[in-house]
Amino acid sequence: MRFLVGLSRVVAVLLLLAAAGVVALWWNWGRDLPSVSDLDVLEVSGQTRVYDRQNVLIGTLTPSLRSSGSTNRNLLKLGQISPWLQKAVVTSEDRRFYEHHGVDYIGIARGLLKGLLQNDLEGGSSITQQVVKNTLLSDLQSARTAERKFKEAVLAYQLDRNYDKDRILNAYLNIVYWGDGGRDDVVGAGTAAQAYFGKSAGNLNLAESVYLATIIPAPNRRYKEFAAFRPLMKDLLSRMVEDGRVTQAEADAAWKTPIYPAGWRIGWNADGTLRSAVLENPDRLQSNMNALEAAQGTNRFAYQYYLQAVEKELLPIIGRSALYGGGKIITGMSLAAQQSAEQASLNAQLPDGATLGIALVSPQNGEVLALVGQKLTGARPSDWDNAIQARRQVGSSIKPLLYTLALEAGWKQSDTVLDSPLLNTSYQPQNYDGRWTGRYVTMRYSLDHSLNLPTVRIGQEVGVQNFEAKLRQLGLTPPPDAGLSLSIGTLEASPLQMASAYATFANGGLYYAPSLVRSVSDARDKGLYTRPAPVAKRVWDAQTAWLGLDMLRGVVGDLAASDGGLATRAKIDNRQVGGKTGTTNDINDLWFAGVTPTVAGAVWVGKQAGGALPAWAYSGEIPTPIWQQAVAGALAGQPTQGFVQPNGITYRVVRQVNMAFRTAQADDEPTARDGSGNSGSSFFRRTRPAAQPEPTQPAPQTVTPPEQVPAPDVQPAPDVQDISAVPDPSAGVDVAPPEALPDGSSADSIDIPAQPEALPDPTPNGPEALPADEIPPVN
Repeated sequence: MRFLVGLSRVVAVLLLLAAAGVVALWWNWGRDLPSVSDLDVLEVSGQTRVYDRQNVLIGTLTPSLRSSGSTNRNLLKLGQISPWLQKAVVTSEDRRFYEHHGVDYIGIARGLLKGLLQNDLEGGSSITQQVVKNTLLSDLQSARTAERKFKEAVLAYQLDRNYDKDRILNAYLNIVYWGDGGRDDVVGAGTAAQAYFGKSAGNLNLAESVYLATIIPAPNRRYKEFAAFRPLMKDLLSRMVEDGRVTQAEADAAWKTPIYPAGWRIGWNADGTLRSAVLENPDRLQSNMNALEAAQGTNRFAYQYYLQAVEKELLPIIGRSALYGGGKIITGMSLAAQQSAEQASLNAQLPDGATLGIALVSPQNGEVLALVGQKLTGARPSDWDNAIQARRQVGSSIKPLLYTLALEAGWKQSDTVLDSPLLNTSYQPQNYDGRWTGRYVTMRYSLDHSLNLPTVRIGQEVGVQNFEAKLRQLGLTPPPDAGLSLSIGTLEASPLQMASAYATFANGGLYYAPSLVRSVSDARDKGLYTRPAPVAKRVWDAQTAWLGLDMLRGVVGDLAASDGGLATRAKIDNRQVGGKTGTTNDINDLWFAGVTPTVAGAVWVGKQAGGALPAWAYSGEIPTPIWQQAVAGALAGQPTQGFVQPNGITYRVVRQVNMAFRTAQADDEPTARDGSGNSGSSFFRRTRPAAQPEPTQPAPQTVTPPEQVPAPDVQPAPDVQDISAVPDPSAGVDVAPPEALPDGSSADSIDIPAQPEALPDPTPNGPEALPADEIPPVN
């Protein structure tokens, strides 16, 4: 009796400890579980319609159910899947599926025993748990931990209480991973039936269904070893007979039915045994999937990246059930812009192994007009969206932001900056071609030619911390401790971020956070979400934004390609265009970011996994024409508009280049700067041809300012002083004397061309002489 009392006490203590353990587990892992109601999307997939800004239907949203890192957008209802496949999968994967309540405790015990003996916690998952793992807990699917098992069990129990078995099985058949097809993974019953047998999931026979069920645990290995795993089919058929899911006669007939998985040449005997089995063409899996895509029409992947971005924007706002529950979404997409950007991607001539990202936005309110996340080929593109997800170093496309910050601080385009290596610092950037003049060049000239050394000196004088603060205002995230390298492009950003930052030049200095969705209503037309009115944040005053825009237009228009113009291929007939190229170390990234009065955009080109592009790849030759085609198409058929010039702007011709100035500064002497904070008067006077009248002050309206090009028949010459005019150091400008030049040479040994401001082209006759951008050094 005492023994029984003692035993009961031990049992009570164990139960109490077990209960305490469950409470502890719930406290640690069970309080922030996702809602199983999200699985409702399986019943309403493809019903939510998405429209552009003109109320034109552009697509429907289908939930992304992830498995093995892949997404199946070919979701089927259970009635579209062969009953033979349903029965074979249940017997193979979870024989007690219809008896247990989401968690097979017998299977769990078997899995725990396996874990104790083999240190493996993977065994024992029910079909319901696998649905949870690959949807609600997809972030934890690769973790072989007790936490994941606990969460799976809790959610599986909840799922079983809220959904009938058929809906859970349907979900599983849509998410299960059936192997690597090549370019694409084989995910879901619909894709598997097409990949392995070239038919719809509803037309699979019992033999084909049993084959597909037997390869689920290790599809890549089992597909390639047909003979070795053929006995598993006989075993599964026997278990299906035991479970009452097929008759013995049906099982015998299925065993003798010849099957021919894609890529295999198989010889069969009448009794179901093999004469031969040779894998001749494993690429047939991908070919069959390609045929499925082709049958669904060429528009299957149209607007994919915009629709994906819409999903990501709305999901945290309205939730999965509302997002995929039917209804209507109105976006800010310009269909003309999206189609043009996609065509530009299709037409893009890229180096081998390169891809791209394109983003176009409206300067008026920040709405995203178009997104393309990859180099399109007409086939199914990757889900990864370089337009919004990628963060790549931006190179010299950052420079206009720095130069405009200097203009905001009171600088003028005509101010000059020393083009010479830095002194007394370990950071030693170089100009693109490794050369320098040792002279003072105007800001305008420096940006037109994308010189690094003057740019870094501007960064020194303006202040890196001030520049970082401005970048944050523009929606960008400067890297920590970048130092002066930030001024020449070590910032990492996406094309959408750069497009939004550049839009401030076109709208008078206002930053709008990019947005895609205007409104959402449900299937009964009840409003679920309306975007608040876009809120503008002023980052430049209107005059500063105009001065920065004037410099951007100069990059496009000041120089012909033969004169070293970097962005001449951005020009659009009868449209006002400004922009800037960008190139990073080892030619890893190529950029062009630019603006027109109604469209701002950015294009990035590079390798998805990183790495250098060929030496012949130039930002002016590859991303720039892509941008031009995308934006020109977006503007096609639209009335011509000009940038809106603010009050207080005057133009002066400086060395035959027309430049914008604040009226109050228009006749001030240019200032010479070397980055030290000391400055002196410049070494030339701006001259204005006697026959050319001074432009009058325009009213604040849409205007076309005087073109930033030299007068007819006059070759433009950037503003630099004669070397004999270099001031004495006592004048406030830190210049190395001739006997102690920074490179160790004497004045007599310097290679000074006839026009010292024009850096010599080392290979003027070959393709390497095409305009190229600068490369920021790696820190």
